[in-house]
Amino acid sequence: MAQLSQDCFASGAPILSIDEAVAAIVARFSPVDGVETVPLTEADGRVLAEDLVATLQLPPFTNSAVDGYAVRGDDVPSGAAKLFRVAGRLQAGSAAAGPAVAPGEAVRIFTGAPMPEGADTVFMQEDARVDDAGRVLLPAGLKRGANVRPAGEDIVVGRVVVPANRWLRPQDVAAAAAMGLTAIKVRRRVKVAVFSNGDEIVEPGTARDEAQLFDSNRLMLIAMLKRIGCLVSDLGIRRDDAAQIAEVLEVAARSNDLILSSGGVSTGEGDFVKTAVEKVGTLVFWRIAMKPGRPVAMGVIDGTPFIGLPGNPVASFVTFAKIARPAILALAGAQWSPPAAVPVKAQFAYRKKTARREYVRVHLRTAADGTLEAAKFPREGAGLLSSLVDTDGVVELGEDVTRVEPGTMVNCLPYASLL
Repeated sequence: MAQLSQDCFASGAPILSIDEAVAAIVARFSPVDGVETVPLTEADGRVLAEDLVATLQLPPFTNSAVDGYAVRGDDVPSGAAKLFRVAGRLQAGSAAAGPAVAPGEAVRIFTGAPMPEGADTVFMQEDARVDDAGRVLLPAGLKRGANVRPAGEDIVVGRVVVPANRWLRPQDVAAAAAMGLTAIKVRRRVKVAVFSNGDEIVEPGTARDEAQLFDSNRLMLIAMLKRIGCLVSDLGIRRDDAAQIAEVLEVAARSNDLILSSGGVSTGEGDFVKTAVEKVGTLVFWRIAMKPGRPVAMGVIDGTPFIGLPGNPVASFVTFAKIARPAILALAGAQWSPPAAVPVKAQFAYRKKTARREYVRVHLRTAADGTLEAAKFPREGAGLLSSLVDTDGVVELGEDVTRVEPGTMVNCLPYASLL
């Protein structure tokens, strides 16, 4: 399990910026222990444990990049088209057997086939004309070496193809397979325990009183955790009882790398998670300078980090993406960098306070001139699930921004970059 000191989050700042919070997380969260070997078919979405170094050059042999005719570079026509005798045929997968290509000869070749000895240039079949005698007429003007993939052009032996700590993608898996590997070493998955807090929420599918809501946050967080490869323990809904929550936290800390909760982390009398964490561990209550999502709690319980997210679904979503996700990636040993924003033209007016970062839910559309525009969701409120379902991302407005006018260029984070 992750082991942190009880005061590892200590900060004298009464309220932290997002950048300060994430920097502290990345600096203090060490990767979980444990490496395992998995088949390549199960490697996507895992964190690579050690550099993948090329043991085979790619391509392993010089081959044709197109279907066409291979010739010697010295024979490439320079002034006018030239007739060649077709001396052979090579398909992908066949060996380049036979004598070297002689002057005035061409070999019919297909994409991926090894280049015949002596040939170094390939004419595309679209540019060739075959006469009644079976000879091929090749045009002038082609550069020597055209349409050929030299051995090692893509990857040379000894190169680090995929660096350690990379969150593996399908293309990384393909690179490993191209080396002839069938399995790869990855870090073990991060174990996360999740629960929701509040007497006002009930489990979907059970009876609901008029003043209660079905718990949606926990299911959303579990889905987001699984998308980044976590092993999730669902602790269900915990009622507004500090003693019960404290007991759950103590038990979860023994067998998980992170405890994640939703709700009950503000400073009101009805917020019990804060009290529970202080009973069994250390809680440095971080108020993050962001909207939505100001109340975010972080602490340590018996060496296991705890993150408490707000209860409103939009705030829970945004704080997971901006605060919890970097923490989980740090625990997973994965390289982390802020998601790339997409510049878009605002089609809305907006005013905000300085010294905090705000996230405006928008849907994207392409204007008549081809530029990407962002239209603001028509209603405010961190409790509006429809504002997540009916939009494409959030516009991120920095601490120094105070207003946005229609036509202003702003940065948008599509949801795909946050999950």
